[in-house]
Amino acid sequence: MCAKYVKWFEELGIGDVPLVGGKNASLGEMIQNLEAKGVSVPNGFAITAEGYRFLIEASGAMDKIKETLSDLDTHDIQNLRERGEKVRRIIMETEFPLELEEEILEHYHLMAKKFGYQEMPDVAVRSSATAEDLPDASFAGQQETYLNIRGEKMLIDACHRCFASLFTDRAISYREDKGFGHFDVYLSIGVQKMIRSDTASSGVMFSIDTESGFKDAVFITGAYGLGENVVQGAVNPDEFYVFKPTLKTHRPIISKKLGAKKIKMVYAEGDNPVKNIDVADEDRFKYVVSDDEILLLAKWAVIIEDHYDKPMDIEWAKDGDGVNVGTGKLFIVQARPETVHSRKDLNVIRTYVLKEQGTVLVEGLSVGDKIGQGEANIIHSAEDIVNFKPGQVLVTDMTDPDWEPIMKIASAIVTNRGGRTCHAAIVSRELGIPAVIGTETGTEKIRQGAPITVSCVDETGKVYDGLLDFEVQETDLETIPSTKTKIMMNLAIPEQAFTQGQLPNDGVGLAREEFVINSYIGIHPLALLNFNELKKRAASDERIAKAVHQIEERSRGYEDKAEFFIEKLSSGVARIAAAFYPNDVIVRLSDFKTNEYANLVGGFLYEPVEHNPMIGWRGASRYYDEEYKPAFGLECEALKRVREEMGLSNVKAMVPFCRTPEEGKKVIEIMEEYGLKQGENGLEVYVMAEIPSNVIAAQEFCEIFDGFSIGSNDLTQLTLGLDRDSELVSHLYDERNVAVKRMVAMVIKTAKENGKKIGICGQAPSDFPDFAEFLVECGIDSISLNPDTVVKTKLLIAEKERQLGIRP
Repeated sequence: MCAKYVKWFEELGIGDVPLVGGKNASLGEMIQNLEAKGVSVPNGFAITAEGYRFLIEASGAMDKIKETLSDLDTHDIQNLRERGEKVRRIIMETEFPLELEEEILEHYHLMAKKFGYQEMPDVAVRSSATAEDLPDASFAGQQETYLNIRGEKMLIDACHRCFASLFTDRAISYREDKGFGHFDVYLSIGVQKMIRSDTASSGVMFSIDTESGFKDAVFITGAYGLGENVVQGAVNPDEFYVFKPTLKTHRPIISKKLGAKKIKMVYAEGDNPVKNIDVADEDRFKYVVSDDEILLLAKWAVIIEDHYDKPMDIEWAKDGDGVNVGTGKLFIVQARPETVHSRKDLNVIRTYVLKEQGTVLVEGLSVGDKIGQGEANIIHSAEDIVNFKPGQVLVTDMTDPDWEPIMKIASAIVTNRGGRTCHAAIVSRELGIPAVIGTETGTEKIRQGAPITVSCVDETGKVYDGLLDFEVQETDLETIPSTKTKIMMNLAIPEQAFTQGQLPNDGVGLAREEFVINSYIGIHPLALLNFNELKKRAASDERIAKAVHQIEERSRGYEDKAEFFIEKLSSGVARIAAAFYPNDVIVRLSDFKTNEYANLVGGFLYEPVEHNPMIGWRGASRYYDEEYKPAFGLECEALKRVREEMGLSNVKAMVPFCRTPEEGKKVIEIMEEYGLKQGENGLEVYVMAEIPSNVIAAQEFCEIFDGFSIGSNDLTQLTLGLDRDSELVSHLYDERNVAVKRMVAMVIKTAKENGKKIGICGQAPSDFPDFAEFLVECGIDSISLNPDTVVKTKLLIAEKERQLGIRP
């Protein structure tokens, strides 16, 4: 059969964009080239752009459309709405050509036979514009998609509505903004076999991190049901990150985050073929895909990215019932180029910095890394958008694609619902507008007309009351010189690692576990290990009962409470390690004091009260204590998972507050007992040089550890015999004191004589340029700094090395 207006996907390739649009051409390209590599794509057929031209030209609709748009003004929302509605009505009132209809239905029947269906198959009818998915214009969400379409009448009606959707208000506005003529863009339609994700799950993934542009991670989102809820932002989905460089040989799921997933879209009967229903509570606290499925999706993302040789935005779906395609199989249903980070100037880093703090009204997920502010305008429905003014902050439950004309004039966007791959997020990124999405209560907590500041400088986006002062800092990476002294970073917050890792650096000299334990776990490790025993005691002790309840809430979904600790800690460490791979990431083992451990949930059961916790039961002395040892074992298992399961062997361990060489030996033995063997798979173990005994007995410590990291904060305190938290003696606290500097010089000298690595991770080099120069003069190997001081200190070190005749 020689078809005039219809092509099977398998006949198409990426060169057919003018004929079938970006979406359909990409589906054909993947079916032809990637199925052999294991990527599953549901088949179907495309109604070509010639079919669209036939519809509007043969009927005379083209002239009517041109006349309607002759006085179009996309900056006048009412004007745009009236003309868009009229054009769509013109197309819908145009009789569908019989020749085109017969060809579509013939292929629909052939599809049933070709793929072995006993009855008319349920299909997705998706628009595919000929100017779609270009490197500088995604056209994402501009036209319509119709799901669960079954039968001849429904199919032709859906195709007719798809053709009309070339003139949605948002599509008209978008073409005007991007400089495309309305009659230079044509519409093709994809008719694709539905994947029954209504009884399983679906989502969106990017082959790079959507916020930072970090290229070595696949970012996957997913929710229950059909994928439109994730795309539209109607749900807060699960989120996963997978590290690409070790994906072929390991299982590098470096982050898993549960989403709320309150609703799911499923099949329905009647005029509307889909509907939303509530998700059962027990399912909301489960991930929508297994680890094996996460890894398979990530591998497909890499295969697709490699084939197209560019970062990709991909939609996936899981078949849930097996009636049509096969129970539990995963499929790729769309793939298009990523259009934001692929166009960025990678040599210039712009950093937005809040210069003051204010009252946080709501929090959500950050989209982008900017700060925006203005008057809040709460939009509840499409009728309200005519009242939106340029420079206002759009606050809404979830954005509608038709709101694109006001999104482009907003200073920022805040939504109650949505994930980082939804329509609001994609459009915000492309427009360069900061957005905080998934706040849940934004429309309730923010007052209409209130001045607000929307900050996306961290992964957790914040909306502040008032117009806060901020600045934009620019760093031109091409102007940063190389240095022999390694410039590393001190990090604690995993979510910031992908961005901070793009600064010029030689790795992480201090990755603190405490932030992850405090913020993402929040429970004393012994309370998790002894959870079943605590449950038994809860009935007779009110404080224990409260702790048990808090543990259950925080670790919901985890039967094995110890696994909750291991997974959360390993994820936090892995995200930092991935961002700086293959450079060293030195992870300091937990260094909470007893009073800080006591503040964790259940901590009161296990922590003694000390009069001076700063020099009490902390660091190494805890690890080999028989009662605390199992808790330390969880830390070891987390680091082992990062290094061995995820393949991030750039992670090194560092022991804090190790008072004697004998303590060091005990800790090394305990670590080996829990699977972390010094020297195995390149594992190095460092010790903090933060106690005078570390300096005085440096020779003996050299025989045990692979290197030192000077902790100038504690070393200053203990050398000068003062409490750095006491205001009475704070004026004496100075790392540049002669006694402290002699301590520093001594330990550097001993380490160098013994061929051991030595760096510094204290605050002093960040605060005092002359101290950093002193360290270079002593011959230190590395200086680890707070991220905001890396660039200026690197410039200072380069100049000092030049003066000393040291070559990079």
